[in-house]
Amino acid sequence: MNVVLIGMPGCGKSTVGVLLAKVLQFGFTDCDLLIQKRCSMSLQNIIDTCGLDRFLKEEEDTIVSFNDDNCIVATGGSAVYSQKAMEHLKKNGIVVYLSLPLEDIEGRLTNIKTRGVAMQKGTTVAELYKERSPLYEKYADITVEAHGLDIEETVEQVAEHIKNII
Repeated sequence: MNVVLIGMPGCGKSTVGVLLAKVLQFGFTDCDLLIQKRCSMSLQNIIDTCGLDRFLKEEEDTIVSFNDDNCIVATGGSAVYSQKAMEHLKKNGIVVYLSLPLEDIEGRLTNIKTRGVAMQKGTTVAELYKERSPLYEKYADITVEAHGLDIEETVEQVAEHIKNII
């Protein structure tokens, strides 16, 4: 059984994931790093040189080929665009949505132009938030409201939910 973290870029999926893996004694996988390894380039470089559609296809293929167990999986914020990828993750995983209000996300995303965020040129963070939030809600088995929580408190909240299930 895996624990799959979803949410907006900047919500803390990777940071929470590493600490949660230690708490639950699970492995940890960051899907963004798997994509970079698979493509031998940064996320932003994939988007810039190959285009957004190619990036999303690489993300989907990377996730669908992932078959580890007892792992915390930090997805990229755009993983929810692929129904195929999300169904694959849900087959052997509990999906946890790390939810933050738009204002928190905007405050954290200071490097959006270089971070490798899958979004059309000219799209604002607010537009991306509005587009993705319903998808996060759709796929989530558990939602953790992380507003006002530090990283340790967020990890604690997720761990409590997971321990009640596994």
